[in-house]
Formats: sequence, C-alpha cells, structure tokens
Amino acid sequence: MTTLLEARRGAVARLRAADVPDAVQDTAVLLGFVLGVQRADLAVLSAQTVLTVAQVEALDRAVTARAARKPMSHITGQRLFWGRSFAVTPDVLDPRPETEALIEAALAEPFASVLDLGTGSGCILLTLLAERRAARGVGVDLSDAALGVARRNAADLGVQAEFAQGSWFDPVHDQFDLIVSNPPYITADEMADLSPEVLAEPHLALTPGGDGLAAYRLICAQAPRFLTSAGRLLVEIGAVQGPAVVALFTAAGFADVQILPDLEGRDRVVSGRISAVQTA
Repeated sequence: MTTLLEARRGAVARLRAADVPDAVQDTAVLLGFVLGVQRADLAVLSAQTVLTVAQVEALDRAVTARAARKPMSHITGQRLFWGRSFAVTPDVLDPRPETEALIEAALAEPFASVLDLGTGSGCILLTLLAERRAARGVGVDLSDAALGVARRNAADLGVQAEFAQGSWFDPVHDQFDLIVSNPPYITADEMADLSPEVLAEPHLALTPGGDGLAAYRLICAQAPRFLTSAGRLLVEIGAVQGPAVVALFTAAGFADVQILPDLEGRDRVVSGRISAVQTA
C-alpha cells in the first residue's frame, strides 16, 4: 500500500538523485498526470490517499523516464502555452514561455491573415487564430510528422487553420498581413551546452548549424513578396542575436525594426514592417 505522501517523497528523492532540476515541481506534475487531476486539485487530496497498483506503476514509469531526462512534455504528452494545452511529441519543439513574447507582439496590432513558418506543434499559429477568430492562417513545416501534431492541436482547440508541407516559403502562394516564425537559431557551438531535455527535441528545429542565422537570412530576403502593404514580420531570436537579425531586417527593407524582450528581460523577438513600395 502506497500513500500519496509516500509516493511524492519517493519520486522527489529519485529525481534529486538523478540531478533533475525542479524535482519537487516535476513530481507534482507527474502525480497530477498519473492521477488524472489538475495540479491545483492535487493539493486538496489527503496525504494519506492510497494509490492503486496501476497508479503506482504508472508513476514509477513516469519518474524513471524523467530521471533519464526525458522532457516532461514527452512524458505527459502536453504543454500549456498562452493558457491552452497543446499536444507535444518528440517530433516537435516543446512550446516555451518565452515564445509568448512573440504572441504578445503579434496581437498588439490587428491582422486578417497570418503565416507561420516552421509551425511545429502549431502553438504560435493556433494561439493567434484562437485569439483572432476572424483571421485565416497557414502553417508551414518541413516535417510531415510535425504537421500531424499541429493538425491534432487545431482539432482539439476547435481552430480552423491550413497547413502545408515544405521548406519555408516554397509551398506559399498568397500574401499575408502577418508572418511569424520561431526558426532554428542555436549555433553549432552552442549545441554541446544544451540540457539533455532540449537535446531530446528534433535537432532540425533547434539549429541550422553554423552561426544560427541561416533561417533569418532566407526569411528576411523572401518575406517582402509574401506580405501585404504595411505587413509585419516577427521572428523569435536567441538572446544575443538581436543586432545581427536587425541588420538583416534593415537590409531587406523593413522599417520600424525593433527588438522586443521576453518576461525575463532578454532579447526575444525582432519585428519589422514592410513598406508599400516593396509590396507593389
């Protein structure tokens, strides 16, 4: 017989022994996942609540996976982003809180159409469309498996979106008021310093190799053809890439180019607006 208190203590001890960061928080999430309750509801349960054999076994599997540094989202199969739950698999990047800075910037102005390049789980595109129900949106990704996850999330959220497989602008034929992207931007040298959890994510979505700027060069050069008059381009960046990406925006003819911070105060988004002359 295993009580909730015993299960919690045992899980925390195992995760700490494996040097897993935030062992207490991760244990709470895993317990909620195994018991089928929200984390807030977990606190209401008695410490002497007895877990079933199936629950104990499920928790053991989950803790074993986390001790091996499997990402939490790959264990639970979901991740919260902008207040909504998104399905996550090893085929897509884990939606991260810092990406919400891009959402905030995109929603600061109206748009009737949006293109998301490298859509992955669809968390950016689907969040924007959920917040702007009248807008139409297209998500592009090179990975068919990633698009499958995005389509599942669209269905789960009840959001209408179009998806196309291909490299960046290759399958795109329309113009949009807004283009957004969280492209791979980690440099080749930085890959070795990433945590085991991040390295478990698809490398194609993490790094383009080299200096990490390849995707920005392509997006900035081609975006003007796919933007409506005064349309906007917003991209997520690494914390030290702001000046280099701003230079690419400026060279491509974007105006009102800005670097925007995330909640931690780090450079996170570069935004710019195309001129009517370039879209004529």
